Amino acid sequence: MSKIKVVIVGAGVGGSSVYRVLREIDNVQIIGVADRNLAAPGITLARKDKIYVTENYQELVARPEIDVIIEATADVEVQRNIHRLKHLGAAVMEALAGNLLMVILQAKEELLEVKKLKSELWAILNSMQEAIEVANNTGLIKYVNPSFTRVTGIPEAQRVGKNIFEVSPHGALAQSLVKQKAVVGYRSKVGGSGAEVIANAAPILVDGEMEGAVVVFQPITDILKLMDELQKSTTIIENLYAKIDQITGSKYTFDDLTGTSKVFVYTVEMAKRAAKSDFPVLLVGESGTGKELYAHAIHQASQRRGKAFIKIGCASVPEELLESELFGHEKGSFTGAVKTKLGKVELSNGGTLFLDEIGEMNPYLQGKLVRLLREREFERVGGTETLLADVRLITATSMDLKSLVRKGRFLEELYFLLNMIEVNLPPLRQRREDIPVLVDHFIGKLNRKLGKKVRCVAPDALQLLSGYDWPGNIRELENVIERAMVTVGGDVIIQQQLAPYIGQFNSIAATQNTEIMPLDKMEQMMLKAALARYGETLEGKKKAADALNISLATLYNKLKKFRA
Repeated sequence: MSKIKVVIVGAGVGGSSVYRVLREIDNVQIIGVADRNLAAPGITLARKDKIYVTENYQELVARPEIDVIIEATADVEVQRNIHRLKHLGAAVMEALAGNLLMVILQAKEELLEVKKLKSELWAILNSMQEAIEVANNTGLIKYVNPSFTRVTGIPEAQRVGKNIFEVSPHGALAQSLVKQKAVVGYRSKVGGSGAEVIANAAPILVDGEMEGAVVVFQPITDILKLMDELQKSTTIIENLYAKIDQITGSKYTFDDLTGTSKVFVYTVEMAKRAAKSDFPVLLVGESGTGKELYAHAIHQASQRRGKAFIKIGCASVPEELLESELFGHEKGSFTGAVKTKLGKVELSNGGTLFLDEIGEMNPYLQGKLVRLLREREFERVGGTETLLADVRLITATSMDLKSLVRKGRFLEELYFLLNMIEVNLPPLRQRREDIPVLVDHFIGKLNRKLGKKVRCVAPDALQLLSGYDWPGNIRELENVIERAMVTVGGDVIIQQQLAPYIGQFNSIAATQNTEIMPLDKMEQMMLKAALARYGETLEGKKKAADALNISLATLYNKLKKFRA
């Protein structure tokens, strides 16, 4: 069957509607489209379809092979010219007939668009995971989607065409039709099925009139699963907030360690070498020697410096709580465990865990620590799941761990695991030459803290500090300087302002226990402190000589003597 050859004159709104419908008809062939405006919508469509377009309608309608000319301009002059130019076999759809055709074709086009939208809507409904059921205003079920069958087990053929008031009269869909309003969060069982669901139903309104209703529902089991997942996510979030609160990171570097003595320099070098490896480090030293400061510095100089630095004092946490603090606990594992908690080991995963006063840990926890070091695994208190942790361990003690091993109070295996690298921190009495430098450091630090402008301590006050044994070590020295600076009014701390805070100088008898230092050693310390304070320029040396109450020449002589 040969195709009907058609041309369209006029490519405006009406002409473009005619074009869109005709191009879908199999036995119609559009030969060309004409319009004085080559930007008209019909011209644009024809160009996309590679159909001939022109401004000259007279040339187009005169072609002999044309069967039908559709005139869509409503222009009398154009209509007259078409009838004059067309060949005898061509039919013309003129004004009234053309308008009627365009109305019919536009209606058909709108119907096609509705069908397209309906297909798209059906595709959406059929792909949804929630079950959907639709009924008209009499309760006749018109549609169920595939998820309805999945949730209820009822095939579409057994549901569509039935009345909702008969098959599920107590459900949300029936309730919405009766009440003519939305029903939200309705819990019920689907009629004809044992599926317990949570449903939301709403009326379908067309021009203000209720034409039916639709219900969307999910099985209770799915809701409970979502709630369980939400609870798990909430637990994770809570623990993340706890982690943010607890992780402060390392605060100090090796630059924060102060001193110039040989024993101090050696200790720092040992710690720096320890930082380059990933082995456990054992810091040994009296209370107040700066073990935590060294732990911070080692972490900051290690490959783990970008990760967490977590610390815990084994002596500061009650023994019955220490296991939970270290390894965490599961919800309900003991009275008061209202939620799952991550322990310090888990929080420090990938980073460094610092355990202060490790000698205070009980043998049971020592055994768990051995497993962590050997296998890198642990369980939370009350948990059965084995968790992995990549943790670098730094421990500190002021106790003799070897003695504790001999007494059976410390596991020998743990001692050897922790003692891969041992760094011994000297007490302050073994590095007295660092006291002037430390005093200067603390004065600068405390000036900022207290808003003071103290320059130095007087020479006799420095001699007092240098002669004391400092059982509390650097911590005690800082405390003494701070207490003196709180009350000092001038810019120099004198001996009388320090003496009340130094126990060994409270009586003459106490001074008999003070370690005796050679005078030339003390003199050398004073010179070093003065130059550290004022600098080694000529002006600085003049100020140093004034502070030491000696002449500049004497200062040079003494410097020459000690540098020889």
